[in-house]
Amino acid sequence: MMKRTGVMLALALAAGMASQGAMAKTLNVVSSFSVLGDIAKQVGGEHVHVDSLVPPDGDPHTFEPSPKDSALLSKADVVVVNGLGLEGWLDRLIKASGFKGELIVASDGVKTHKFEDDGKEVTDPHAWNSAANGALYAKNILRGFEKADPEDKAAMDASAQAYIAELDKIDSWAKQRFAAIPKAKRKVLTSHDAFGYFSRAYGVTFLSPQGLSSESEASAAHVAALIKQIRTEHVHTWFMENQLDPRLVKQIAAATGAQPGGELYPEALSAPGGVADSYVKMMRHNVDVLADSMK
Repeated sequence: MMKRTGVMLALALAAGMASQGAMAKTLNVVSSFSVLGDIAKQVGGEHVHVDSLVPPDGDPHTFEPSPKDSALLSKADVVVVNGLGLEGWLDRLIKASGFKGELIVASDGVKTHKFEDDGKEVTDPHAWNSAANGALYAKNILRGFEKADPEDKAAMDASAQAYIAELDKIDSWAKQRFAAIPKAKRKVLTSHDAFGYFSRAYGVTFLSPQGLSSESEASAAHVAALIKQIRTEHVHTWFMENQLDPRLVKQIAAATGAQPGGELYPEALSAPGGVADSYVKMMRHNVDVLADSMK
């Protein structure tokens, strides 16, 4: 009898361990770039392992995938992309890799901004630069993770809701921070047009020589008009972007007398240990350095 009880106990323990193993699934997640990678980590917590194709300080517009990236996608359970035309290189990569898992388009449901560019209507893809949109990204990512791993729904839902509440707080704080500054002072010069959603959410005007993509070329006529506008509107501060060469914006600043305000992180996190190595830190940093430059 004792022997049988021991066997039953061993079987029960093994079954318990097996069910725990089934519950403690880790999703292999690949995100297109570092900002999405961090949002995915915060939402999935210990239930996800996240790799990002475009690394910290990398430019998602000009990224060129390697065979290593294709191999990474082929093993992924979930791929998280921004969409809105940001990752022009991604469709080919997904096809080549044979990826068959859950594809999450983080920007689903975002109220987009459209522009005329060279006679074509283009969509601004940089929607994460408002914290309210960041919260929407987190909700979309959570939905996709729950589809791929329904067993861990409750745990992921709890971490996502806490994270979304934090992003909502940042959104309110940013609005208050800029509302306290006269509108005429809320103007800065940056390298490319990556802050459209930030601008609308928080009432800041950004002037930039390059368009929505860092690949776009600034014409001499556009640069001359920009210099004239900066002088007329008394724009005093310019910012470099961590993922771009600052030479053009420095030349414009030199021609107008604008002073350096520091570094912004519009579409790539800083390296680990840096001032913007998470999406939350990136948003806080961008708000702080911009607002501080306007005093």
